[in-house]
Amino acid sequence: MSNDKFNNDLDKFVNSLFGNNNNKKKKADEPKDSGEVKEAKVVDMNKKPINGRKIGTIIGSLVAIFAIIVIIISNLYVVKENEYKVIRQFGEVIGYKDEPGLNFKIPFIQSVTTLPKNIMIYDMATEEEIMTADKKRIIVDNYAVWKVTDPKLLISNARTIANAESRMEEFIYSTLRTELGKLPYEEIINEDLSSRGDLNATVTDRVNTLLSNDKYGIEVVDVRIRRTDLPAENEQSVFTRMISERESMAQKYLSEGDAQKRTIEANTDRTVTEMISTAEKEAALIRAQGEAEAARIYNQAFSKDPEFYELFRTLETYKQTIGEDTMIIIPSDSPYARILSGYLE
Repeated sequence: MSNDKFNNDLDKFVNSLFGNNNNKKKKADEPKDSGEVKEAKVVDMNKKPINGRKIGTIIGSLVAIFAIIVIIISNLYVVKENEYKVIRQFGEVIGYKDEPGLNFKIPFIQSVTTLPKNIMIYDMATEEEIMTADKKRIIVDNYAVWKVTDPKLLISNARTIANAESRMEEFIYSTLRTELGKLPYEEIINEDLSSRGDLNATVTDRVNTLLSNDKYGIEVVDVRIRRTDLPAENEQSVFTRMISERESMAQKYLSEGDAQKRTIEANTDRTVTEMISTAEKEAALIRAQGEAEAARIYNQAFSKDPEFYELFRTLETYKQTIGEDTMIIIPSDSPYARILSGYLE
């Protein structure tokens, strides 16, 4: 195509150079030898292009704001009523929070560790074998009630709750071994004795002293012995010896009971004999006094009529000597016979 076609029309020339792709495609499809000229679109040279740098700045600002919000939210922590929050800075403990509420830590510098604030129960994982004062081996199973008193000391010296419990367990077993070694087996297993109750308080105080000296930041509230057992290889021999001891003790109690019984019976018999003797003596005295009084009354009464008294005494004699089958042989002229025959003169 000849350039003379655009000599007097600059717009057509520009349009032909900067037209859209469709026009270019169509122009490419046209035969080169075609003499027809297509009309090109006009480009607005006053329109400003899009500023990519400004858009990037806006997007970067939004991303930065979002990152700041995420960092702030991720570094907020809540302290609950039943827990401590220990703050570390570059791994070193700098303090702790125990008041409930919302707090903030410095991002990337500080970290927070949670520790329980409530009272906890630690069940000893292993059973310890201990030798008593009378050289008997026993197995002790116990548990401890404890709490955290200083989270900063716990993290600094024990590092974790598990380490603190491990040290506490060592102190408890060491103290139990010492204290139970001072007591005989019977006092340990006998609930009627007060030694076991005193033992719990003694072990608790001693363990707290050891924990305080090492600054572990925990306190044992109470140590309790759940049960005491004998080693399996010693159970039968101990049971046999216990049965023998109980039988000997029972026989001793029976012998002492029999002795006391005989003593009580002897004392009772002696007391009864003394009471009977005293009563008989008093009865004889009263009887003698009564007979004397009766004789006096008889004498006074019969002395007033001697003949009547003689007759009365005779009749009393008959009453004593004559029965249904009584046979009396007397002279016929005797006064006794005359009275029996009815002659009173």
